[in-house]
Amino acid sequence: MSRAIPLGVLDLVPVPSGSTPADALRNSLDLARQAERFGYTRYWFAEHHLNPGVAGTSPAVVIALTAAATSTIRLGSGAVQLGHRTALSTVEEFGLIDALHPGRLDLGLGRSGGRPPGGAASEPAGPSEPAGPSAGSAGPSPGPAGPHHVPEVVDGRAPNGLLIPPRFSFEHLLASPRIALQRRLLTLPGAEPQEYGEQIDDILALLAGTYRSPDGQQAHAVPGEGADVQVWILGSSAGPSAAAAGARGLRFAANYHVSPATVLEAVAAYRSCFTPSADLGAPHVSVSADVVVAEDDETARELATGYGLWVRSIRTAEGAIPFPAPDEARRHVWSEEDRALVRDRVDTQFVGSPGRVADRLEQLREATDADELLITTITHDHADRVRSYRLLAEEWQRRH
Repeated sequence: MSRAIPLGVLDLVPVPSGSTPADALRNSLDLARQAERFGYTRYWFAEHHLNPGVAGTSPAVVIALTAAATSTIRLGSGAVQLGHRTALSTVEEFGLIDALHPGRLDLGLGRSGGRPPGGAASEPAGPSEPAGPSAGSAGPSPGPAGPHHVPEVVDGRAPNGLLIPPRFSFEHLLASPRIALQRRLLTLPGAEPQEYGEQIDDILALLAGTYRSPDGQQAHAVPGEGADVQVWILGSSAGPSAAAAGARGLRFAANYHVSPATVLEAVAAYRSCFTPSADLGAPHVSVSADVVVAEDDETARELATGYGLWVRSIRTAEGAIPFPAPDEARRHVWSEEDRALVRDRVDTQFVGSPGRVADRLEQLREATDADELLITTITHDHADRVRSYRLLAEEWQRRH
């Protein structure tokens, strides 16, 4: 029997076509209650803006709502976009929730959002380049990750057969008018985001109660200081975000479902930089996967029909559309350019019967040596989504 690998949930609060954001929120609250009953250990909410098909705009708000509706499952952000926030506001938000629901929160940090024009490009749904230390730092701020072993990929496959597709370039997304508008609407006029490494260190210092300003002034976040919160860093590549997590002895979440081409190098870079901390004595990695499970492969493929069209709406920079029903998706006339735009995501979505999907998750876990797996599932019908998570949990528990 293989070692037990916990499963968690990553929820974008998707809005199916024909429904409303209120419907999506009610669905997510119900799914969180069900996931707790099924045995999932974590339930994370992503942060996205100006996407008609995604209602998860504020992880802290949705976490607070979900905490009141559940009792044991850990709740977290996957991730808070620090590019348009301050360290203090982030600690205070999570401190407020922890005050009423202590010991259940995961604070996942990402650098996306709010970067100024000409700044370093952010990775999708995760952090990118950290920077130098702050006067209130809780540890070193590393540069790029040093040498690290990445499993050899031959003909698009890792040594154990996991599909590693060619890299997708996000440059056109980051340069799109919608992202520029998002940056303008989320950032106060004239404000510049704090350097990412400084921001992480300030958050850790505020949580620990050790913050000092450059001139020696103390700051105490109440609530927030002393909160029993697990801090995670999210990353999509071997960029310095992996080094930031490793050097500080923090947990690291890598995104196979967003950037499957770079997941192996991301986790290898993190491990190569890891320094034990008071909180964590060894590297701890979670890896995400996009999954649809049904009783049989054919039914699962039908439920996943809308995924490609939904990804296309993201990759064309128009913003995520409401998740289409299978019949709606089939009406789209696909060009070769369209197919190339979504191929890496569609090819690395795990779709099928419980056994087939569990086999592929085992393969992902083995290739990345993950300590946990984070499952994101979107279907048009809420009942199908709940059933997918239930079937996967039952199969996973049978194996582990």
